[in-house]
Amino acid sequence: MQKILIIQTAFIGDVILATPLIDSLHVQFPNSKIDFLVKNGNQNLLINHPNLNRVLVFDKSKKIKSLLALLKEIRKEKYDLVINLQRFFSSGLLTAFSGAKEKRGFKKNPLSFLFTKSFDHTVNNGLHEVERNLALIEDLCKKTLKSPKLYPSASDFDKISTFQSKSYYCIAPSSVWFTKQAPKSVWIKTIHSIKDKNAIIYLIGGSEDFNLCEEISIEIKNTEIKNLAGKLSLMESAALIKGAIRTFVNDSGPLHLASAMNAPVTVYFCSTSPSFGFGPLSDDSEIIEVKNLSCKPCGLHGYKSCPKGHFECGEKLL
Repeated sequence: MQKILIIQTAFIGDVILATPLIDSLHVQFPNSKIDFLVKNGNQNLLINHPNLNRVLVFDKSKKIKSLLALLKEIRKEKYDLVINLQRFFSSGLLTAFSGAKEKRGFKKNPLSFLFTKSFDHTVNNGLHEVERNLALIEDLCKKTLKSPKLYPSASDFDKISTFQSKSYYCIAPSSVWFTKQAPKSVWIKTIHSIKDKNAIIYLIGGSEDFNLCEEISIEIKNTEIKNLAGKLSLMESAALIKGAIRTFVNDSGPLHLASAMNAPVTVYFCSTSPSFGFGPLSDDSEIIEVKNLSCKPCGLHGYKSCPKGHFECGEKLL
């Protein structure tokens, strides 16, 4: 096995939960060149990965043009193995017509009938997404490694060193979806519950999360709190999370950053469930969710509003 390509063009968490494949394949095929295809914006997650040869980028804003250019590039590489973790047509097209000797992916991909081997992807059966991904290569590898890993650079750690003058906690209060995001009141209660009043509270997220973080910080008294939303890159955030006493997150990207850094983490699950297979993988992890709600979970992904109108899975968390 000389050349391998892994395809995962979904979200931040999906890319992070695919990293155990990189390490497992590297252990089994230490001389292979392993490439990884991500969507534009996620390439910095993998740019310093020691077991990757290169990172390819799919620019979804120029979908057709980028897709055709990628297909040409992939075919030129003459891969021995292409592993597709994405379940949509575009990735299926790249896989099916890659020219690779062997093509693997999930049966849910509409072009999986053109793959050499296809595998089930069943949610809510007790398996973690990492395990579902590793099932695609378990017959190739004598041993599979289940811990996701990210590798912030020295400059990433240098950047966040200014925030590490004393002990601190990280809180990532936002999510793309309303029903996956704990209410503001939960975050305020969380901060008030932290007993070490000398510790700093860092609110983290993207620039689009700045206003929510600012609203939270305004309501906190007698605690040092700083809004870093939009001020750190993904890898700088990962480096910051690594050094935190604990990080509090939703079922969203920062959860998987914490898992990849094996950092202590508490996760609030609102409308979704850890049984879907996207729970925390840190050695020190805690899950908080409302039990025995007939409407929970209401779907694999979040919604823009509560389908029932009461959002009890979020409001009753604390």
